[in-house]
Parts: sequence; structure tokens; C-alpha cells
Amino acid sequence: MDIDALRTFLAFVDTGSFTRAAQQVCRTQSAVSMQMKKLESDVANPLFIKQGRQLILSNAGIQLASYAKQLIALHDEAYKQLKTSAGQVRIRLGCPDDYALSILPQITQLLHQLIEQLDLQITCASTTELKNQLDQGLLDLIIATRSPSSEEGYFLHASSGVWVRSKGFNYHQDMTLPIAIFMRDCKFHQAAIEGLLKTERQFKVIGCCSSLSSLDALVKNHLAVGAIAEISKAESLIIIDDPSLPALPAVDIVLLLANHTHNPISQTMVKQLAEQFVNQHKLAKPPA
Repeated sequence: MDIDALRTFLAFVDTGSFTRAAQQVCRTQSAVSMQMKKLESDVANPLFIKQGRQLILSNAGIQLASYAKQLIALHDEAYKQLKTSAGQVRIRLGCPDDYALSILPQITQLLHQLIEQLDLQITCASTTELKNQLDQGLLDLIIATRSPSSEEGYFLHASSGVWVRSKGFNYHQDMTLPIAIFMRDCKFHQAAIEGLLKTERQFKVIGCCSSLSSLDALVKNHLAVGAIAEISKAESLIIIDDPSLPALPAVDIVLLLANHTHNPISQTMVKQLAEQFVNQHKLAKPPA
């Protein structure tokens, strides 16, 4: 079995989409289709079955997925061990701005513990933009937001959405609510706007922000209240305890690994990284 075909197959398993799988392995969808037909011929079994309009894994596909992960992990480990060129290992890590203070430092520390000679290149952008760069092979690993119903990536932390204000903001329930929210691709944007409309709460959007720093600036200067993940809340801000405000969704924060050839970080390493992060958070929690 061709290792690149297995890598493409796993890209579909991880993303659930042939479109994103094709982007991740930098091939056209027709080339991906040919790879999958050849793979099915190699194993003498169909790997996919139709469920409505979608393709899902057959029993043979589910079995192959397990073996493929092991084969690719062994291939990539052998490549790294046998590579003769000396020097640092460059990893291109993406992180949304809203997790730069809370998640990024620990992931950076764990990566340096895991890889002695690490050249870490960090890019900050929205989760949507980071996923695009990951699919195009421009990043090796990203910290990203997923919905709790998704199994994508390696779990790091779950965080509730909260409404926040500054200490000097004069909040009351009858006011026309000035709000600062992230851009439209953020889960909190839609939840905040739709929730306020449904409850018929009068509001005014002060600013749609592309970064946590810009949203924080509006909130800290008493211009608005903000809708953010609790883990992203600055210490100086206060969570608004008002049941009349619409609930904001919970989000999962995960690590996503690029499937491009010769990614310097393997699935085994990312899994270890995520497990260490989760264990550190468990130890950091105060006793109940």
C-alpha cells in the first residue's frame, strides 16, 4: 500500500471531507479519488459506503484506519530517526489570538520538553484561517476551537462562553446593551446576536473584532460588554451574572495536526502533548 495514499485516506478520516482531505495533501479531488480506488483495489474491499449524500467508512475502512495510523506513525518516525541532516527541528504552530495567553505558553513549554532542538514558528489568526493554512501545508500543528459534538483533533480543554464587563462599566438589565463580539466565523458571534434577538433585548454592536486584544480594549475602556470563552477572560474583567442574558455555547479547544508529508511532529507526539496538557490542568485544579 502506498504511504501517500494512506496519508490521504487518514486525512479523510480526520476531516470527514474529501475536499479538505485534498487540500491537506495538496492534491486535486480527482487525484484523491484515484488514490482511494487504488487503495480499495490493494485491500480488495470497499473502504467507503454511502449514507444519504455522504460517504462514511465501511467496516474495512474502519479497520484500515487503525492500521494506517500505525503505519504512518512508524514511517514518519523512521524518517526522522534516519534523517542525516543535523540541526533544529522546525515546527510551525498556529494559535488563535484568544488562546495566546491561556493555552499557548503551556503548549510551547511542552513542545520544548518533547523536542530538544526546537525551532518553533508561531502564527496567530482565527481558527478558520489557521485551518485553511493547515490544509494548505503552511502549518504543521494548530490550537483550534471545535464544537463539543465534534471528535476532530486531540482534546486540550473545554470552556464555557461568558459575558464580561469591566469593573467600571455601569451595567443594568434595562439598558440598551453595547456589545463587543468576535467576527462572524466565531461561535460566540452568532449565539450572542441570535440570543439577544430572541429575548428581544435591545443592543448595539460597538465592534466586531478580529482579535481578543481589540475586544478586550473595548471592554476594558467601558465601551461595551464582551462575549468570549471563559478561559480567555482577563483577570481585570468580571463575568456578568444576569440570567436574562442569552447563554453562550461551550467550546472544546484541541490540537489539529497537518497530514502533509514529512510533518516534523507525529500523531504519537501530538497525542502525548495533549495528554500532558490535560494532566497538568487536572493537577492545577484546587481540591473541591
